[in-house]
Amino acid sequence: MILASTVVSSNSWLWYATRATGVIALILLTGSVVLGIVVRVRAASQRWPRLVTLGVHRNLSLLVLAFLGLHILTAVVDSYAPVGWLSVVVPFASSYRPLWLGFGTVAFDLLIAVTVTSLLRTRISARLWRLVHWTAYACWPSAVIHSLGTGSDTKQPFTLGVTIACVVAVIAAGVWRLASGWPEHATARLAAGATGAALVIGVAVWTILGPLRPGWAARSGTPAVLLARVQAPADDASAQTSSQLPALPFTTAITGTSTTASADSGTTTVTLSGQGSDSVAFQLAISGPAASGGGVQMTSSQVSFGPASNTRQYTGHVASLNGSAIVATVTDSSGSTVTLSFNVSLSGSALSGSLTASLA
Repeated sequence: MILASTVVSSNSWLWYATRATGVIALILLTGSVVLGIVVRVRAASQRWPRLVTLGVHRNLSLLVLAFLGLHILTAVVDSYAPVGWLSVVVPFASSYRPLWLGFGTVAFDLLIAVTVTSLLRTRISARLWRLVHWTAYACWPSAVIHSLGTGSDTKQPFTLGVTIACVVAVIAAGVWRLASGWPEHATARLAAGATGAALVIGVAVWTILGPLRPGWAARSGTPAVLLARVQAPADDASAQTSSQLPALPFTTAITGTSTTASADSGTTTVTLSGQGSDSVAFQLAISGPAASGGGVQMTSSQVSFGPASNTRQYTGHVASLNGSAIVATVTDSSGSTVTLSFNVSLSGSALSGSLTASLA
């Protein structure tokens, strides 16, 4: 099998940018919703007149769109997860966690509708504007569910704390809104309060039993080819006697297996797993569109390498690919970088060849 040599590596900074802009967009959206409720309550003071609240609310909504645009751009550009441009506007169209990503798309579409009608408020009827603006109450919970279901760092204390703080802020504002002017429209207020309470309880239970439980990545709809990338290579029983690498540089004969998996998005992942005669183990996951002559045209990769007892001591990416010759750069936790040069031969699913490891 010949692997194509076009390389566009997935950058970790895109992942961090996607998560950071997503968290900031959620915080800003929460502030916009709270201010919108404050406007509805008509709260004001001499130092903070209602006109200022309206202006801040409008500008904050535009700022949400800016960060949301960056969030979407970095998510689509990052080649690690197959988030295509279609799924930006069409809910549930992505092959990556389609349901939970779809909630984000719903929130984005609703926010666009609210923003556009607000900018055109003087040119459309007040009834239409008010009807569309009510969808903001659906936009925010959709964004929260998207963040919890799609985010890969939902369990992290900071991310979870920010989400809880946003929920508490909106609940407090909602209670204020329902209590303001009581008992006018008491039945409608009680119905709205009961619906909101049921939604909060439902999302809380789902979060505890879903995103916060082990194995959520698989249950949430992550493609199998992505799950395969983060699985440690299988350890050969005969290679578990060594706990450290041979002195660098060294060359060793390698044997192993090759597997191929395809996703609905058209991405193919070739995984090369094996071990060397010097008790070293490795795994290379190379992903991209299928090449016409067989194999894949690489757009992303992940590499792990180490002694048999610690097969992920070094991790990194493929640096160059030329047929059966593969060069990878991997780094350990101390920052030490090693260059791996593979010369592989594939016969069906069986892999053989040689590996040279040297300090970069």
